[in-house]
Amino acid sequence: MTNIKDLAKMSGVSVSTVSRVLNNHPYVSAEKKAAVLKAIECTNYNRNINAVHLSRGKTQLMGVVLPVTDTPYFALLLKGIAKRALENDYKLVLFQIDYAEEKEIEALQMLKQKQIDSLIICSRKCELALIQEHIQYGTIVLCEKTTEKSLPSVFIDHYEIFFQALEYLYQKGHKKIGYSVGRKTGSNSSLREQAYRDFLEKYKLPFYSDYIMDDCLYFEDGEKVMQRLRSMDIQPTALIITSDQVAAGIMIECQKEGISIPEQLAVIGFNNEPIAKMMNITTIDIPLVELGGDLFLQAYHGYNSNKQISVKLIERETV
Repeated sequence: MTNIKDLAKMSGVSVSTVSRVLNNHPYVSAEKKAAVLKAIECTNYNRNINAVHLSRGKTQLMGVVLPVTDTPYFALLLKGIAKRALENDYKLVLFQIDYAEEKEIEALQMLKQKQIDSLIICSRKCELALIQEHIQYGTIVLCEKTTEKSLPSVFIDHYEIFFQALEYLYQKGHKKIGYSVGRKTGSNSSLREQAYRDFLEKYKLPFYSDYIMDDCLYFEDGEKVMQRLRSMDIQPTALIITSDQVAAGIMIECQKEGISIPEQLAVIGFNNEPIAKMMNITTIDIPLVELGGDLFLQAYHGYNSNKQISVKLIERETV
């Protein structure tokens, strides 16, 4: 296999001159450049990209850990990351882990082995202590609020926005409020539950454990939520649904059952997706593409900071 020394010998120039031609550096005479290019063409030379990365100390690869890719939330996050990656000539290595801890550890191992330059964890399964052990090998950016200053993050304050949504419903006259999440475990879900419990404590309202519904990610899960509501002795009059897709599914089920929204059941969605606009769903507007772009820039520049992204409540017709 032809190497850079062979090219130098064939073209009658130094190894450093060949290197400058391969890297498109200036200050190479047209004659020498032509000789090197001819040698490359004759030998069908291909660069050893691993060797190039080793010499530069960078792979131009960034890892992205996602639980799934088929929900609008993570798809839009990834869109923002990918847009910035393209602008900065970076390629992405996706780890779709479905919250399998061993898969997330594989991503951390790739960072340790210098197979990727940095890592974005959009939603984690591993403990923070394990992630902290790997920050010596490259930048790791989390998409969650964390008190660990050594771990950079770009985040939404889910406690703050959840409490705001609960207050909004309370001011509209609702005292029996339930909510759904994708999973009960996880830092964001913990913040939401804390906001929920603090809200109930503030207004001296009873806690019903079945008002907290998990495993709700997709449009069809709206039917599942309504089935759970029917099984309750005391049904909520309002729901906060952390996915506009699920909220839309709930609305369709309510139409089938003749349940009037918002008179009989108020609904707040999350993310302000196109389906929320189309179906006039009151929702929390989260700029996910912007959030994804900021996650990339945080990892790309190696910033050691925690950036909060602002969100807002969009009032429509479901409350």
